[in-house]
Parts: sequence; structure tokens; C-alpha cells
Amino acid sequence: MMSSQPTFLDAPSAAESLGVSKATLYAYVSRGLIRTHEAPDDPRRRLYSAQDIDLLRTRKATGRRPSDAAAASLDWGLPVLSSGITLIDGGRLSYRGQDATRLAQTATIEDVARLLWDCGEQDPFANAKSLPPAWDRSIFEALGALPLTERCQSLLPLVPAGRTTAWQRDTRHLWTGAAALLRAVAAAASHTQPSGEPIHVHLARAWSQDAAGADLIRRALVLVADHELNASAFAVRVVASTGASLGACLNAGLSGLSGPLHGGTTSLVEMLFDEVETTNDAASVIDSRLRRGEGVPGFGHPLYPEGDARASALLPLLPNDHSRDSLVEVMEETTGKRPTIDFALVAIRRALRLPRGSALALFATGRTVGWIAHALEQRRDEKLIRPRARYTGPPAQP
Repeated sequence: MMSSQPTFLDAPSAAESLGVSKATLYAYVSRGLIRTHEAPDDPRRRLYSAQDIDLLRTRKATGRRPSDAAAASLDWGLPVLSSGITLIDGGRLSYRGQDATRLAQTATIEDVARLLWDCGEQDPFANAKSLPPAWDRSIFEALGALPLTERCQSLLPLVPAGRTTAWQRDTRHLWTGAAALLRAVAAAASHTQPSGEPIHVHLARAWSQDAAGADLIRRALVLVADHELNASAFAVRVVASTGASLGACLNAGLSGLSGPLHGGTTSLVEMLFDEVETTNDAASVIDSRLRRGEGVPGFGHPLYPEGDARASALLPLLPNDHSRDSLVEVMEETTGKRPTIDFALVAIRRALRLPRGSALALFATGRTVGWIAHALEQRRDEKLIRPRARYTGPPAQP
């Protein structure tokens, strides 16, 4: 068995890790830089977040060197942009101040879109123009064999709202087009014609699901709607800062999502499930991967040291499954890592017997809401995102 990384440290270990006195450690806690938790064996004793300590140690290492601090900020470091959309703090995910796991109990993805797009009392989904045109049948059939993200990227330019330049337009005039783009992504991701149905109902019908399946799809869409400044959202904001169309912004988001370190992780989790089902021995599969120095996809998230809140909200709703349950148990015992949303989406896909690749379809459809929210927020800033690079190539020739 491989020893797990500690989630919390006691006071002497925390102070030693930071190279400070206990008094300084307590000062960091009082300033909100390090989270604490009561010890399970003694409520009077405090434990200190190992993740916060690692982050603080990194900040101290960069010291007052602005270039080093800027470079570190791109790797789970200091915030680099201001946003009023999503907060991840203390193991909780909130959309504009509302707990996402609580929203998922009853809200639809359209409700979350109105919240994240800051629509107020206006409902862009009620506008007749929010229904995108039907796909041309010949084009639709020709694109059916493409991977999901490429299929979406090929079909979105056929939606007029996707080509409309967002630069200097009133945000309120973009909401209806944004609703049309969301419906278009849901249709493209499920390889169906667009409809005016609620998104989760549309997907449930496309995948032959009953009311219970539709409700699981609804919850999953809400919980993946946004996740702060992840790789795809940052790509969207960069493109939005140029004044590009919402369609171009979504294209960037889809490109980012497709990578194996982002939404593409779902395909790696599928392979992990296949491996466990073939051997019927989760422990040996995990042990073999760890011995080879490989990672185990779908477990452990830097922003959720106590476990991904989104996965925790979805997995208890699924029926028992030996492969899934044994994977979760072995990973908890072996590494201390808990399932992420990628794992939960694949678990839903398998529990509902959805077509393979549907986990990514759920991810792309739900996350479209957040991408649009980031694009709309970024365009109000009216500044181009243009960082500088630290040159490491050969010296310039005279």
C-alpha cells in the first residue's frame, strides 16, 4: 500500500513545514491564510490544512519577485482575475453566493444560466429567438462521426447568435442568443436536432431516459455549470477580451475541455472502469498503476482537500455498483483521495446506460453556461488579456 498525503497537519508539523514559530502559524490562521479543523480524537486540538500550508510556502518562496509570483499564479496559485460568478472556498462551490449543491436539488440548468448571466427577471429562454434553427440534414449526418467537441465546434457556426460580434453590444441583447447557443450545444453534443424543451428533458429524451434519469441529468448539468477560472474558462476569457463573438468564445472553451487534463479525463475514467470490470479486482488495478508511477484519473482535486463537493452530491444518488464502489473504497484506503466530478459523470453514464461519451456531453453542455457567463463578464472589462513571457531561448543576435 502507498501512504497517502496528509490532508491536515498538527501544529508542530505545520509550523515546521512553514519554517515559522507557532505564534506566526496562529497569526496566519487569524488572517484567514490557513484553514483549521478540530482533531477527531480531541475537539480541543486544532489541525491545519496541508493544502493551505503548501500554497503559503509557495508564496513565500516567490518572495517579492513579481515575475516568479506571476508564473506561480498560473498553477493553482494566487487569483489573477476578479470575478463575481463562482466561489470555491472551504470545500463548497457557490454560484453568485448560492450553494451549488443546494441549487442542484431543484434548479434546472436554465435557472442557473439566468443566475450566472445575471438576467434578473428577464427570461431569455422564453424568447422565440432562443430556439436555434434545425441542422441541415446532410451536414448533420456528415458530422455524426466526429468526436464530440469537434462536432459541436462544426455545428455552432450555423447558429446566427454564434457569429454575432459581442464587442460593445449591450449584454441584455446577448442573452437570447446565449440561450440559443446553449440549446445548440445540447443538441450537437447528443447528436440531435435542437428543441425548445428544458435542456435536461431534451437530453433525457435523446438518451431514452425516464423521469428519474432526467432528474440525475438535471443535477449533473447544474453542478458542472461553472468552476471558477479553470483552463477552459480562462481560454474563453482570453478570447472574449479580444471582442470576439460568443460562438468564438465557446469554441475556445470546447477546445480546452477536450484535453485529457480537463473534460477529456472522463475518457480516462471510462478506461479505468473497463480495467476494473475486466479484472474484477480494483485493488490490483490501483496497485499496478501506482507501482508503474501512473496516476489514477477521477480522484483527488486540489481545490477540495476533503473531496469534490459535486461528486459527493451525485454519487449517493446512484444504485450500488461493485466496480464503482470498490474503486472508491480502495482509493480512499490507499491514497486518501476521493472521487472528482469526472468520476461522478462517468458513474452516471454507466448507471443510466447512456451512450459512451455522454459523460463529456453532460460536461460540455452544462459548462457552456459558465463559459458564456465568463465571456459576458470579461467583455465588460474592455481590456485585452495579454500577459508577458519569460524568454528562455537563445540570445538575440546583434
